[in-house]
Amino acid sequence: MKDAVLKHKEAIVKEIEEKIENSKSIVVVDYKGLTVAQATELRSRFRENDVEYKVYKNTLSRRAFENLGYTDILEHLTGPNAIAFAISDATASAKVTTKFSEENNKLEIKAGMLGTEVIDAAQVAKLAKIPSREVLIGKLVGSLNAPISNFVNTTQQLLHSPMRNLIHVAETLAERKGQEA
Repeated sequence: MKDAVLKHKEAIVKEIEEKIENSKSIVVVDYKGLTVAQATELRSRFRENDVEYKVYKNTLSRRAFENLGYTDILEHLTGPNAIAFAISDATASAKVTTKFSEENNKLEIKAGMLGTEVIDAAQVAKLAKIPSREVLIGKLVGSLNAPISNFVNTTQQLLHSPMRNLIHVAETLAERKGQEA
């Protein structure tokens, strides 16, 4: 019986380790005081943003973080904790938890991880303010495109303005020649 329980716990620690390694960012929250409806709403928001949200026993979470060498986050793994693992967008877990904690003061952000760096609740809030990757790429493309568009527009104006003037001069000369003849 003990062996089965031990193997089950080892499997959970491995699962946590894999999630930590595969996440772009992590946020640890204290969910104490949330109603069932609020917890369901929070889970729904996480799913919509490709964030895995799970409650693990602190001893198993601690073991997983220790095994990976992330000992700075261990002090935050006390009390009722849940962990949000951002899979595709590093800002997603921070955005969802920050917005939800502003709407529901019962959700407390304890700490987070961005890559291998442990960050505090204030830094998680700053991370939440960063636009998503797609928005940043759009802004970059727009910034790169603006000089090219300006060059094309200016070139077109330069090419077309002398042509218009040349056509106007040709028409005026033709009119004068027509009047002289």
